[in-house]
Amino acid sequence: MMDLSLTRRKFLSTVAAVSAGAAVLCTIPALAADKITLRMSTPATETDSRTVALSTIFAPAIAEFAEYQPHYNASLFKQGTELEAIARGNLEMAITSAQELAAIFPEFSIFTAGYLHKDAEHQKKVFAAEFMQPLKQKVEDELGVKLLSVMYLGRRQLNLRTDKEIKTPADLAGVKLRMPGSEAWQFLGKALGASPVPMAFTEVYTGLQTGAIDAQDNPLPTNRDVKFYEVTKQIVLTSHLVDLNYIAFSKKVWDSLTAEQQAAVQKAADEAAESGRQKQLALEAELEQFFKDQGLKVYTPDIEAFRTHVQKQYLESDFSKSWPEGMVDQINAL
Repeated sequence: MMDLSLTRRKFLSTVAAVSAGAAVLCTIPALAADKITLRMSTPATETDSRTVALSTIFAPAIAEFAEYQPHYNASLFKQGTELEAIARGNLEMAITSAQELAAIFPEFSIFTAGYLHKDAEHQKKVFAAEFMQPLKQKVEDELGVKLLSVMYLGRRQLNLRTDKEIKTPADLAGVKLRMPGSEAWQFLGKALGASPVPMAFTEVYTGLQTGAIDAQDNPLPTNRDVKFYEVTKQIVLTSHLVDLNYIAFSKKVWDSLTAEQQAAVQKAADEAAESGRQKQLALEAELEQFFKDQGLKVYTPDIEAFRTHVQKQYLESDFSKSWPEGMVDQINAL
């Protein structure tokens, strides 16, 4: 995951400057045997739970009038440039993050904050809530991107190389917690009570092995895939960030569809997101036992203590200044 460096104003002016020539580069929607072509660009792999759901559920559901063409491993557009490509008219679909949207629309930084979403179901309710509609509309009106559905990536947990029991944020004092290098990620690490250390993901295993860092945070499937359990002793189920992606769709293409086709696309996107959500939840549940079998302690701390502490840090920070007034309370109330 990476932050876009363009400011919102620069981003939108860049889009406007090239939009006149976009039709020369790419005609949207492209026709293929009387079907529209929906190219989806993502840095994810073909076996990723999100892309599998789109290929196996979304694509067949809209096959009557559209041809779904996924492009994996950032092979079509570089990671972080997909929204700009859709805005220019050079791409039809992408899987985008709240972090990427927040670089253009600061209001979306609210969805990068710790303990905003309680779980996968709460995340889905927030996306469907009436108070979310103005944010979605702004993205459509100013960027030409329609956010179809929210995809669940997993709950980020703390993974430590030490035996010290972690029950509250105070227990993380002095713990060197690896976090991605951006300001938003480093702030989250500090808000949790730890001493955040920026480190490339590829260096985390060695960092834990040598003691350069004491802990790292990732969803359980990532912990297993990268074998962090080989160099750690415990996993604390803080669930401090219920990570998400959005299915981003070209508003220009959407407006070219009939009402029936729009309904089919929306239904297919929602069903694909739900399938991926349920599979990811099942995998997370299975992995708790997997890590216990590997000899790690796996337990839940005082979640309310963490949530109260972390949300207070965000509400007192500069991040919250761009958040819609009252939205945190509305989200908490769901």
